[in-house]
Amino acid sequence: MSVAAGRIRRVDALRGFAVCGIMLVNAWQQRVRQGPTSLDWVMENLFQSRFYPMFAFLFGLSFALFLRSARLRTRRPRVVMLRRLAVLAALGAAHILIDPGEVLLPYALLGVVVLLPASFLPRAAVLLVGCGVLVAAVLDPRPYVLITALFLLGLAAAPEAASRRGAGRLGGADGLGGGPFLGVVCGAAALLAAGLTWWWNHAPPGGGVYQAAALCGAVAYATAFLLLARHTAVFEALGRMTLTNYVTGTTVIVVAMPLLKADGTGAAVVVLAVVTVAAQAVFCRWWLARHRYGPLEWVWRTLTWWGTSRGTWWGVAATGQTVIRDPRSAVPDPRRPRPGDQPLDRA
Repeated sequence: MSVAAGRIRRVDALRGFAVCGIMLVNAWQQRVRQGPTSLDWVMENLFQSRFYPMFAFLFGLSFALFLRSARLRTRRPRVVMLRRLAVLAALGAAHILIDPGEVLLPYALLGVVVLLPASFLPRAAVLLVGCGVLVAAVLDPRPYVLITALFLLGLAAAPEAASRRGAGRLGGADGLGGGPFLGVVCGAAALLAAGLTWWWNHAPPGGGVYQAAALCGAVAYATAFLLLARHTAVFEALGRMTLTNYVTGTTVIVVAMPLLKADGTGAAVVVLAVVTVAAQAVFCRWWLARHRYGPLEWVWRTLTWWGTSRGTWWGVAATGQTVIRDPRSAVPDPRRPRPGDQPLDRA
């Protein structure tokens, strides 16, 4: 499939997978620990800090894909991108009222400070800088150093305008790799994650061992998902409505806070995360069968593109559907519209 032809399904699916893990970790972090439990050990060693690196990498990749799409529709694509990040920052500022630890606002600010300037650089330079920051991030416990590195690496990994131009690269046609390359990376990352986690548990050293273990775990989970997942429509739907799912997920956690604090076993964490993700999956499938974008995604897109062409809502598609089916849709969508002037978000 040409990357320019529509959404990249594996990017959506991997983002949806990351959202599931983030929901579980965020719920667990709100639990009041009355003593170490088996769940705490599992979360600390197998899940915590393993999912947000995927999300950060995909944010950088999606930044490049959106910018490339915007170039086809406006002479000032970076101005449109700046508006997109400003809208995200505004949504994040509102979200702080619900969750003081939210990431939308920091992601938007880093997008302006890091990704916009980096978008002027050649791909090789972005990759080099990203690798350098990644080395520093392993030695620095602050998560936003690692997020900055992954933003840059995602930006550098973005595929070319058409799959035939990117198919020969290690990143594959969609920037996520494929086949034997993914298998090698998955195996190496899993072994490193296991060894570093064991080291951190038995002889906790300094020097970023935990950060390295978490990063290797994230790589292992992401590549294993890409290798093993065959039926990804549910994850694709979750990934296409990431903003809506993230905000509703934190809202559920805030509402359920008394339950999370009262539960000493941690079972409420797992139940809450599973029930929330399952409900979100059902809702996403239902919604996307009837609408092109999620509720908050449509607001984000509308405010991004509004007034960019002669004072009109240029590029802003209605959420209703018509009678043309999109075979690349994450869900059955027999009434999907195809207006010719509609900009296509890639991720």
